[in-house]
Amino acid sequence: MKSALLELPAASPFLIEQDYEAYTDEQHAVWAELVRRRMPQIEQHAAQEYLDGYDSLGLPFDRLPILARVSKRLERRTGWNATPVSGFMPGPAFFEMLTARRFPTTTWLRSRESLEYTPEPDIFHDVFGHVPMHAHPVFADFLAHYGQLCSRIEDEAILERLGRVFWYTVEFGLIRQGGKVKVYGSGLISSNGECSSVLHCGCEVRPFVLDEVLRTPVKVDEMHHLLFAIESFDEIYEAMHTLEARINQGSRLDD
Repeated sequence: MKSALLELPAASPFLIEQDYEAYTDEQHAVWAELVRRRMPQIEQHAAQEYLDGYDSLGLPFDRLPILARVSKRLERRTGWNATPVSGFMPGPAFFEMLTARRFPTTTWLRSRESLEYTPEPDIFHDVFGHVPMHAHPVFADFLAHYGQLCSRIEDEAILERLGRVFWYTVEFGLIRQGGKVKVYGSGLISSNGECSSVLHCGCEVRPFVLDEVLRTPVKVDEMHHLLFAIESFDEIYEAMHTLEARINQGSRLDD
C-alpha cells in the first residue's frame, strides 16, 4: 500500500484493503444470485470482447471475487488492476487512478432487497460490469488515455463534455457485431432493466458520432431513451485522440 500512496497522491486517502474474510455467507449467496440472474442475457447479448475478458479473469460464479487474484490475471493482459477503494472519489483522484491503470473498485455489495438496482456502484457493478472490458487491449488503452486527458483539465465545461463520452461508452456503451446490437457498458451489463430496454426496442440506438455524443446530456434518474453503438473499439480509441487535438487547439467542446 505504501507504493500506491506514493504513486497516487490524490487517490491515496480512498485506497483500502479488501477484507475478504468479512463477507458473510449471505453476501456470497447474493453475489451468486446476481450472476445467475444476469448470465443468460449476458451470454447471448454481450460484446464478444466482454465475454472473452470475463473468461480470461476467471470470475467466480458462486462467491465474491478476491480482487488481488482478479488483478493478477488482468495485469498480465493489459497492465490494469482492480484497486479497492472506500467509495465515491472526486474527479482528480479518479482520473489519477485511470491514468495509472488502476480501476477504483468498491468492496461493498448490495443487499438482497436491492438485487435489481442500487443507486451507488457496488462490487458487482464494478467487477462484473466493468473489469472484464479492461482485459481488452484497445479498450484498456482508451480508458487510460481518458484518464490522462481528464487529469490535466480544470475547465468544468470541458470535463462535463468528456464525462458524456465516458457515460455513453464505459457506462452505457453498445457495439454492433454480427449484424446485432451488443452491450459492453457496465450499466447495461450489470442491470437487467437497462439491458432489456435496449434489447426490446425501448431505447433508440444511433451510430456513435462524437459530436452528437458531446451534445447529449447525461440523465441518471431515468431509463435511457437514446444510446450510441460503435462499430469497433478502435472508434472510441480514435475519438479520444480527436478530443485531445480539439482541446489542444483551444476548443471548449460545448459549442
